[in-house]
Amino acid sequence: MDLHGYGDLLLSGLWVTIKLALVSLFFGLIIGLAGATAKLSSSRVARGIATAYTTIVRGIPELLLVLTLYFGGSQLLMYFASMFGYDEYIDVGQFSAAVAALAIAFGAYSTEVFRMAMQDVPKGQWESAQAMGMTPVQTFFRIILPQVWRLAIPGLGNLFQVLLKDTALVSVVGLNELMRQASVGAATTKSPFDFYLAAAILYLLLTVGTTLVTGLLERMSKPELRGGRA
Repeated sequence: MDLHGYGDLLLSGLWVTIKLALVSLFFGLIIGLAGATAKLSSSRVARGIATAYTTIVRGIPELLLVLTLYFGGSQLLMYFASMFGYDEYIDVGQFSAAVAALAIAFGAYSTEVFRMAMQDVPKGQWESAQAMGMTPVQTFFRIILPQVWRLAIPGLGNLFQVLLKDTALVSVVGLNELMRQASVGAATTKSPFDFYLAAAILYLLLTVGTTLVTGLLERMSKPELRGGRA
């Protein structure tokens, strides 16, 4: 591969891709936990909202979600801001729109992963914790959530790999992530094969790294594999 001195361009795009994926993962996990909790709650309204969210988002292509939030995000924020008397223009940046779109998409899928993990935790643990005087919030964060993480790690790892590849979609809004920088380099040097092959290798390395980290987290979450007691 001959990158004609544009290797730094690809590396800068790789760094943006990593930041975009990690920030989207952070907010996506929060959304997923909230969605799963809502789906398993006793409130019909909460269950209805969570079900509508996952159904709608999973039925919309991620690319369409990115475009909608980037081009319509400013109008939506200005509409809500006008309710509080704020009438200045609100600009939605490329990175913010990309994070919002990817986090919303990731959250919809991770909701189902967390929901199934929560259902696999024996209900008797809720009852035992409450019998010991723990509040529902304490029970969730001290007893249930650690077990949910252990059960959800494989599914979340697979979703994060999909998220990494979905970051390429945000190149359509001009964010200088890996795919965008590869396109710029290819167009400038007239060597598309070299740049897209280099981008493919970098994406593959990210995926392999994610697989290794996921495997490490799985082993760390199992006491018997760390020399402890199950």
